[in-house]
Amino acid sequence: MSSIENIRNFAIIAHIDHGKSTIADRIIHKCGGLTDREMKAQVLDSMDIERERGITIKAQTVKLNYKSKSGKEYILNIIDTPGHVDFSYEVSRSLYACEGSILIVDSTQGVEAQTLANVYQALDSNHEIIPILNKIDLPASDLDRSNKQIEDVIGIDTTNSVPCSGKTGEGVDEILEKIIEILPSPKGQINEKLKCLLVDSWYDTYLGVVILVRVIDGKIKKNMRIKMMSNNKEYFIEKVGVFTPKPDDMEELKAGEIGFITTGIKELSDTKVGDTICDASDPLNDALPGFKPSKPVVFCGLFPVDSSEYQKLKDGLAKLKLNDASFTYEAETSSALGLGFRCGFLGLLHLEIVTERLEREFDINLLTTTPGVVYKVHMNNGEIKNLQNPSNLPDPTFIKMIEEPWIKATIITPDQYLGSIMKLCQNKRGIQKNLSYSGSRAVINYDIPLNEVVFDFNDRLKSMTSGYASFDYEIIGHKEGDLVKMGILVNSESVDALAMMVHKDFAQSIGREVCEKLKDLIPRHNFMIPIQAAIGGKIIARETIKGFKKDVLTKIHGGGARDRKRKLLDKQKKGKSKSKQFGKVEIPQEAFIGVLKINKEN
Repeated sequence: MSSIENIRNFAIIAHIDHGKSTIADRIIHKCGGLTDREMKAQVLDSMDIERERGITIKAQTVKLNYKSKSGKEYILNIIDTPGHVDFSYEVSRSLYACEGSILIVDSTQGVEAQTLANVYQALDSNHEIIPILNKIDLPASDLDRSNKQIEDVIGIDTTNSVPCSGKTGEGVDEILEKIIEILPSPKGQINEKLKCLLVDSWYDTYLGVVILVRVIDGKIKKNMRIKMMSNNKEYFIEKVGVFTPKPDDMEELKAGEIGFITTGIKELSDTKVGDTICDASDPLNDALPGFKPSKPVVFCGLFPVDSSEYQKLKDGLAKLKLNDASFTYEAETSSALGLGFRCGFLGLLHLEIVTERLEREFDINLLTTTPGVVYKVHMNNGEIKNLQNPSNLPDPTFIKMIEEPWIKATIITPDQYLGSIMKLCQNKRGIQKNLSYSGSRAVINYDIPLNEVVFDFNDRLKSMTSGYASFDYEIIGHKEGDLVKMGILVNSESVDALAMMVHKDFAQSIGREVCEKLKDLIPRHNFMIPIQAAIGGKIIARETIKGFKKDVLTKIHGGGARDRKRKLLDKQKKGKSKSKQFGKVEIPQEAFIGVLKINKEN
């Protein structure tokens, strides 16, 4: 039973909504991980927000016992991974801890962009892959077409593909048998020195930091003294266990197994994901290669609507950081919005999830500034600065060039939408790299600046293709761009929260659009308010909000009162210029959100 040959570690990979979590539910139920009473949909999605949106955000692991048809008993370690591009870092870590993957493809939809991305990650990790064709209970299911797409687009043999239905449970037995038959067992040695990979860590209120580990060689026991090789710190193991999916305490974990340990660590920063754990009394000479660190790509400012909630926001971010090490934050001050934080995220969905969790879990009213990306500013003296906030751009006379991040986008679409997608990509300064066909579906590759994608690219792509196109991207590096900082002035005062980096060719049209939008959204005052878009000292667009006007001449009757009228009008004019000088223009929250939604197509 405990032999390493009887262990199978595998990840579940697929595009969003292709049924990963549902099939994981079926496998758990089949193997008796949970009773009928304990079962619920998306059993591995622990957060409310995951359950509501029907997406997986955190990768989850489960250890199951399975008795095959031959009568042999096996241990199955499943990792259910997220499908969305923003959480691909979670996927890469999960794949590293396994030897094989089951690839789930929706038989009504076929292969989609994220399917490709996740499969390539699995192939890079030298995984055996079993294709699973899900949703065969639906009338639109087409197994032959899906198999052909898997072979044509991905290049995987589909002779072992298994048709199944996550909803009805049909085909789950075949999946389990195929896992035993095709996927390899771990390669580790139980009698070697302890070598262990730190896959993930999160904060538990009662236990402190819980560490998810994959034991490569040797065994890890309760009361053992271990050493983290990245910081050379030693810890004492208090608890060893596995998830079945409920936490279950064990005495030890052997080579090839996946489980969790607690060591009384209080700070999540002490547990570096991808770190190597070894025995403190018999340490290793070489550490495992680990993972590339996750880099935030989208930055935006988070400010409380009510300034008294600043401390609440600070505490909320610190608590979220405990369970999500992939986002960063630092304090920031804005003249228009007051005190807040500059936060870095892995993508727009990640930003949305974090802001939603802050509003829900900590009851904070938030104001989000325009999302932006990290630019590399090359100075004349050879220094390279990372620019997150456009309002901090140095004086242009000291700048040699500005580089912006670019992505490689993969779009899979029915061919009738190809023309409009190509037009969209060209409007976003995209460069076409490749176009191939799989039946009636086109696979297009474009290089696009990330700045153009973070706004509304995905929404627009979905709406122009009725939701049939799928989109995935990876960062390919920085390229020089003809970029300028566009500032927005309201009543001759610069609003730093609305500053943005734009391409020189688009600056005027975007500036005009921003001014028009603000004109509609900022309420009228007693005085006239000019709204201007400027590049350096040059105004490129202007709109004016007219002030309220009181008729001061109504009480004057009869002729010959010209001088009295003049006097009253001059007095009014004086009062207006005084209120313009001292009056403060309140910019409502809707104005900031409205600017976010500006379409850059002009």
